[in-house]
Amino acid sequence: MLVNPRKASAEEAGDQDRLMALLAYIIGIIVPLIILLTDMKNRPFQRYHAVQALVAQVALMVIFFALGLIPIIGCIAPLLGLAAFALFIYYAIQAYQGYYFEIPVVTAFARQQGWIV
Repeated sequence: MLVNPRKASAEEAGDQDRLMALLAYIIGIIVPLIILLTDMKNRPFQRYHAVQALVAQVALMVIFFALGLIPIIGCIAPLLGLAAFALFIYYAIQAYQGYYFEIPVVTAFARQQGWIV
């Protein structure tokens, strides 16, 4: 599930950094936007997880919207939503433990756009 997990140093990921990274995955689009629109964006650990969570959540919204347009597959969307929520809980726990990790496709896209290093 995780690609290239790397533990952040104590200076990179303090308690507040890890908490905000956790909330970025759990609460949704609001927390990543707060991080990216305030001075918290200058904290590398918070910025990395905020961008990654935001890109993943927007991608999921687009996917679920497209699935909703297809009647037969649209009825499976709630199960996929539950699986996505469980995955985001896992990502949140990993972020709270101080790990940098890559979400396949999402992290590559964010790096390609120059949003994360």
